[in-house]
Amino acid sequence: MQFGEPGPVLGLFGAAFLAATMFPAQSELLLAYLLRSGAHSWWLLLVVATAGNVLGSVVNWYLGRLIDRVRHHRWFPIGDKALERAERWHLRWGKWSLLLPWAPIVGDPLTMVAGMLRLRLLPFLALVALAKGSRYGAVALMMAGSSPA
Repeated sequence: MQFGEPGPVLGLFGAAFLAATMFPAQSELLLAYLLRSGAHSWWLLLVVATAGNVLGSVVNWYLGRLIDRVRHHRWFPIGDKALERAERWHLRWGKWSLLLPWAPIVGDPLTMVAGMLRLRLLPFLALVALAKGSRYGAVALMMAGSSPA
């Protein structure tokens, strides 16, 4: 098992965290690059990316709990239309909509709506971790055939 330098792994955690929040970030490309380099254990990279991304989603969930206090501030990055669309998804599919937090446009608002609708943290964590871990696992599977750079 290789652990390599901690800097790239911490960078992956940060990119995955930011990618789950409302900030624009791309963690899959960094994960693919690090997997291809072969300098780190792929299990370590998957765990770190998943943990960072899930933690970012927890921030969204918490902001959802505080939505009435923060939604009309200028810094709040999600518009009413995106929140309404995510709320419709959540009301239609229930907690199972949390298997889609990786989806573009609606993914981040879904995690916020879960907090807004007071979904308990434990079911939230389980579904979001499953979804996000699966997405990073798919990246790892796609990279499995490539040779180190």
